[in-house]
Amino acid sequence: MKLLFLGDIVGRSGRKAVSDSLRAVRDALALDVVIANAENATGGIGLNSKGAKELLSMPLDVLTSGNHIWKHKDIFAFFQETTRLLRPANYPAGAPGSGLGIFQAKDGTPYAVLNLMGRTYMDAVDCPFQTADRLLAEIPEDVKVRVVDFHAEATSEKKAMGYYLDGRVSAVFGTHTHVQTNDPRILLKGTAALTDVGMCGPVDSIIGMEAERIVGRFLSRLPVRFEVAKGPARLEGALCEIDAATGRAVSIRPWQGG
Repeated sequence: MKLLFLGDIVGRSGRKAVSDSLRAVRDALALDVVIANAENATGGIGLNSKGAKELLSMPLDVLTSGNHIWKHKDIFAFFQETTRLLRPANYPAGAPGSGLGIFQAKDGTPYAVLNLMGRTYMDAVDCPFQTADRLLAEIPEDVKVRVVDFHAEATSEKKAMGYYLDGRVSAVFGTHTHVQTNDPRILLKGTAALTDVGMCGPVDSIIGMEAERIVGRFLSRLPVRFEVAKGPARLEGALCEIDAATGRAVSIRPWQGG
């Protein structure tokens, strides 16, 4: 199975980049599955139902999210309309939606997607490690391909999740910090990991936002309204090949395009 996991889609710029490029990318790379984190796709923070519908109309198989998913209140009800949008599973019981989905690739191969969120410098949610244990116990044995979006701030926590799940999932992809890292690896028991897959958004920016505004905030320490930067956008993610029979990763590399 050839899988592309796209980093956080940022605002209209990111959505347009995905819309303009992804079909050609999917064909050129002969991709079986494309997953993207969409928690910043509406105005650079959060995801509303209109944005979710727009993304799900593109050649994207599954959308994951993170701590900003609750920004737009209409997304609460939208979780009832689709299983293709996930939210971090370790929010307390009662949160809308699900953090685990089981899907089928175009050739019929089943695969599971788990969405988890870190706790270091993040919201106080349930333990992502224990939540991962619970979710894995819910996946049927014949679903060998298991992909994790770990939406977390600290690189140490992201790496820890990779080692914790090594041999139990196919890949652990880090999201949230929007800066693509160059540490792709296949761990000893066969799990692929990348600390952060990057973002899909404006190239000339600071994590997708207007650079001048963010620099001004660092200088003044005063509240500043962030705005999605203008200009050309780029897609970033991780390209991974997985043995569908065993669920073990064959290869992984950071990917950029668009």
